[in-house]
Amino acid sequence: MNIGLFGGSFNPIHNGHVWLAEALLRETALDEVWFMVSPQNPLKQNSQLLDDGQRYRFVQLALKDHPRLKACDYEFHLPKPSYTWNTLQSLEKDFPQHAFTLLIGGDNWELFPKWYRYEDLMRDYPIVVYPRKGATVDFQPAASSNVSFVNVPLIDISSTMIRERLRQGKSIRGLVPAPVASVIEQEHMYG
Repeated sequence: MNIGLFGGSFNPIHNGHVWLAEALLRETALDEVWFMVSPQNPLKQNSQLLDDGQRYRFVQLALKDHPRLKACDYEFHLPKPSYTWNTLQSLEKDFPQHAFTLLIGGDNWELFPKWYRYEDLMRDYPIVVYPRKGATVDFQPAASSNVSFVNVPLIDISSTMIRERLRQGKSIRGLVPAPVASVIEQEHMYG
């Protein structure tokens, strides 16, 4: 299978994440998208970042009715820091039956030359770049044949916006998958 790797903190996962992954499935030759929940970086403590297990649980809840979207805690079990290159190398060893495609937003594409072993990533793995608000990526053919740009519409939802709405006591219904919204509201998270 061709697996798209969609990495992030998902703090919390929201409907824009799910919509984007479904759009990428429609626009590419991917069979599944794995939501790679990034572990807390011990060097960058973020008091607003829920613990790894809770964020992974939310991704599982959000994707339960989406059979081609999978929650993945793979990076939790790798040495830190979890560089994308190391993750992909390890995934190839553990899942030789799959091919992996890196899915990144235009904001990360702008910073890609700063990524650990970015030239190796471009050489060895397909990369699909999608638009992100505020990113000024030119969606023209890339210099590398492994890089493609998918110009899907932007959904104006962010985890930062969700957390801010919760701090203000506003509803997040319709912005976050219903089972996730229920738990967040019942347990008064991010408030």
